[in-house]
Amino acid sequence: MSGWGWKHSDLCPSEEAESLDFGLSLSLSHILCSVAMFKLSRQLLHSSTGFLSLKNLANGAASDLRVARSITTQTGISSAMPKFGHDGNPSARIFAPYSVFKGKAALSADPLLPMFTKSESGDYRVERRGIIMLTFWPAIGERKYDWEKRQRFALSATEVGSLISLGANDSCEFFHDPAMKSSNAGQIRKSLSVKAHADGSGYFMSLSVVNNILKTNDRFSVPVTSAEFAVMRTAFTFALPHIMGWDKLTNQQPEFSASRGSPAVAVPDLQSSEWDR
Repeated sequence: MSGWGWKHSDLCPSEEAESLDFGLSLSLSHILCSVAMFKLSRQLLHSSTGFLSLKNLANGAASDLRVARSITTQTGISSAMPKFGHDGNPSARIFAPYSVFKGKAALSADPLLPMFTKSESGDYRVERRGIIMLTFWPAIGERKYDWEKRQRFALSATEVGSLISLGANDSCEFFHDPAMKSSNAGQIRKSLSVKAHADGSGYFMSLSVVNNILKTNDRFSVPVTSAEFAVMRTAFTFALPHIMGWDKLTNQQPEFSASRGSPAVAVPDLQSSEWDR
């Protein structure tokens, strides 16, 4: 696929589905409420049995309204909750990137969890730290972006700390080289720069990828507003203990400490390589 179109929308597909479900539930609730009130008004007009009949009618209407509210609540919850297996783990991978689409390129940020290894003593240790993966991909037309030409940059915990500590007029830059300290150093280089706008209204987030093996030089630049960067800062701050594995340390599950003497095994994770497309 050479590229894919992106139709401008304030909601992602999952949010649109949820919004549709919730809208349908509200419509159903509105209809049931209207029917309940219509029944009450008609029976009041034709009723001559006095206060006792009026009380019974009111109770019946209240029951109908409770049913309407129940349908609305149950529909809203069921459309928003992910499915979990018997072991409490999600039955499918969950994707929740934060994306920014601009005229020349798009940017998304997604936390990826650490990988744990189980030692022979039964303890779990972090084998590979988690990251926040930044993905850039170019625009190929109005609201169209080429996902096949994406490039990634994996932020370590320390690099995340640098980003979330940036002031309104600050800048930072990171360099990655998969062959650093080897004879192949410099063959592939990635640099991520975050530079503040002169007026303090946001930042330019730019990624440069030089591949001397393939003779390519990819550059992406995405202007990020103060509001968009505030979302990133808050989300990155929340995700930081999770990509370090500290959430497992402070909220240990029984299975993390129940077994001893088992052979070393890696716990599955959602890790993805920065150097893979």
